[in-house]
Amino acid sequence: MTNVKPNAFELLLRVRYAECDPQNVVFNARYADYADLAATEFMRALIGGYQALTNQGLDNQVVNLNISWQNSARFDDILCLSVHVSKVGNTSFTMQINMLNWQTKHAVASAEIVYVMVDSLTLEKKPVPNEFKETLLKGAPGKTMNLAGIEL
Repeated sequence: MTNVKPNAFELLLRVRYAECDPQNVVFNARYADYADLAATEFMRALIGGYQALTNQGLDNQVVNLNISWQNSARFDDILCLSVHVSKVGNTSFTMQINMLNWQTKHAVASAEIVYVMVDSLTLEKKPVPNEFKETLLKGAPGKTMNLAGIEL
């Protein structure tokens, strides 16, 4: 099983048929979509969404995305994506997303995303504000977004 941080933010989603390839498993590129969706919902739980950043003249951009696969996900599987920020630097932060099969608890994949903070208008690098650093590192423990349509 992947290293999951206890009480991290979680996103539950159901694998849709259109996300599967001819081998009847989730197509590899869809995992980047899942990671992006988890990051978006994490930010919504954390600060109310990306609009809260842009309202402050800030935004962030992906500069690195790495995905490692352990097992295949299939149509109708429920995935649990656990999200936390593992590092905050001067102008960047790193988000870790672990994807588990919710029913079996087997690791499916993990993604590491590095974001750089930028000015929302000029897209020039900016320091991560101290208050936002603290918020990122605190995370959204115990919060779950259920997009899978299941009872918890």
